[in-house]
Amino acid sequence: MSGTTTNSAPTVRDVAALAGVSPMTVSRTMAGGRNVRPEVQDRVRAAVEKLGYRPNQSARNTRLRKPTGLIGVAVTNLANPYYGQFALGVEEVAAAYGRQIVMGTSGGDPGKEDRLLAEFADRQLEGVILVPAGRDLAAQSVPGARALPGAGALPVVLATRTVGNTEYDAALVDDVNGAAAGTAVLLAQGHRRIGFIGDLAGTSTAQRRYEGFRQALEDAGTAFDEGLLAAVRDTALAAAAVHRQLACRQPPTAFFSANNRTTVGALRAICEWRTEGHDAGVPALASFDDVELADLLGIPLTVMSHDPRRLGAAAARMLFERLEGKAGPEPRVVQLPVSVHSY
Repeated sequence: MSGTTTNSAPTVRDVAALAGVSPMTVSRTMAGGRNVRPEVQDRVRAAVEKLGYRPNQSARNTRLRKPTGLIGVAVTNLANPYYGQFALGVEEVAAAYGRQIVMGTSGGDPGKEDRLLAEFADRQLEGVILVPAGRDLAAQSVPGARALPGAGALPVVLATRTVGNTEYDAALVDDVNGAAAGTAVLLAQGHRRIGFIGDLAGTSTAQRRYEGFRQALEDAGTAFDEGLLAAVRDTALAAAAVHRQLACRQPPTAFFSANNRTTVGALRAICEWRTEGHDAGVPALASFDDVELADLLGIPLTVMSHDPRRLGAAAARMLFERLEGKAGPEPRVVQLPVSVHSY
């Protein structure tokens, strides 16, 4: 029986057959269309789209005997200043190894992340440093579940977060102890009703920070009101959750925010609450991660801080150690320290 199998990826020959042209014409079209008539290019591109064909950059590099010299960096949100600093840390280490970085963003979408990783693999990147998208962590804990289906055999180092049952190296922050220390500051200030803002189902960082938060409450003999848990991830939902909690009969006197994006939402809601002239006073806020200029808002603020640039550099070093065979078979985890300061 002739033809390709239904499970194989489409090839140049498949595209050529569907478009009614030669494989050489397909290659020329994909390389820019020089000396190929526009109507023929249109047929080729239509065939490419219908088949879902992707050029095999790995094979091309092999033919040309050119190493890519590229390391992928995939984050969830390029607009977040945190990841700009993180990428600079990766870039500094990559440059020391004679490599360049290629940036990509998942937008927090696991499907887009899988496609991005597959694209990195097709382009024969030497490895990837990945800040994973939020996923269903309960589903990922099932034995045999593939946490990153798009990665294939691509060497990956996770950063800031882990996902499910992975065998990848990971560069993390000391989330549990950092969150416990930040919560202890709120407790020392006399707060007992403290709201928690963080996506426990989608990100391991929020889970770990919640663990530290609850640990500090238990150590102080303080019960946690589950009604003050806001399982949200983005800025707008965080603001809405804080507004809702402040409007309840027994509002919290302080909030714990699990990341800088939810902190922005919490700050916005607290500022609006203050301008509305409520008599209950301004609630305090503990933020995991720095937020630029937050100390100027006149809100009692505690920050659990770490250096994203240092974290990026640590992840890059782990990747190059893995690529050079200097790491053992077991996955490694490093945790960077967290400092706590109040304004």
